[in-house]
Amino acid sequence: MSSQNGFYRFTGTDDYIVSPSLVDAVNCAIALERPLLIKGEPGTGKTLLAENVARALGMPMESWHIKSTSKASEGLYVYDTVQRLNDARFGDGDVSDIRRYIRYGPLGRSFSAEERTVLLIDEIDKADLEFPNDLLLELDQMRFTVMETGDEVVARERPVVIITSNNERELPDAFLRRCVFHFIEFPERELMQKIVAVHHDNLDSKLLDQVLIKFYWLREQNDLRKKPSTSELIDWISALLKSGISQDQLESHIPFMSALLKNEQDTEALSRYDDRGGELPTQWSDLGPRYNQ
Repeated sequence: MSSQNGFYRFTGTDDYIVSPSLVDAVNCAIALERPLLIKGEPGTGKTLLAENVARALGMPMESWHIKSTSKASEGLYVYDTVQRLNDARFGDGDVSDIRRYIRYGPLGRSFSAEERTVLLIDEIDKADLEFPNDLLLELDQMRFTVMETGDEVVARERPVVIITSNNERELPDAFLRRCVFHFIEFPERELMQKIVAVHHDNLDSKLLDQVLIKFYWLREQNDLRKKPSTSELIDWISALLKSGISQDQLESHIPFMSALLKNEQDTEALSRYDDRGGELPTQWSDLGPRYNQ
């Protein structure tokens, strides 16, 4: 991380490898003080990006993990009427002070923080269609009013807002216009080697080659409903290393398939390939020109 004239600049971290285009997108969002909307298939590190931006910039982080039942107002604050009712019944505390029962959500805590924060709104596409539009005013102005007290909460410094989406549904145009957008492309061979090295730095190069050949071959199979992701690759390598699988063993079959394939349809699809006598690739040239680097 570097800072010039008060402008924070993200350059990545030692254990989170990012592409130059993603670095540019993060810094563009910081410079414009707009939310950064990150899309990409599951397992490409969208959520981890926010954590590493916070660490690199030395900022605290607030996380809001969206569910199908999430409401935009919950990110600002909730009025704890149940606690107030209990206090009124059992005489514990001054129930006339409503502020005691206002609980800030992740947006509310970011806005009211003494210092600039990184705010993660994770998997925004899980919520209903109106959810993003319900946040437009607050994300634009970085302020909101607590209706029960009339208090206005205004951000001292605009948080660095990172929003992730798995593309489960389209987001409203009005919301998209207010965001800096970046789609995380699935890592190519060279970048993936760097990512693996962060987690398994002493991996034999020949074994790594076989691992990646099998991994990218699996991702090329059109019958798979869910292609294995980067996080599943890292887990698979851990299983291979702990079991002592060699390069030669990996050439002839793919052990611990359950670490890579996560539903019965994909497992059956690979079984059909084996039943047809299909041969597994052992060299990058077997995968075609795209992988011959």
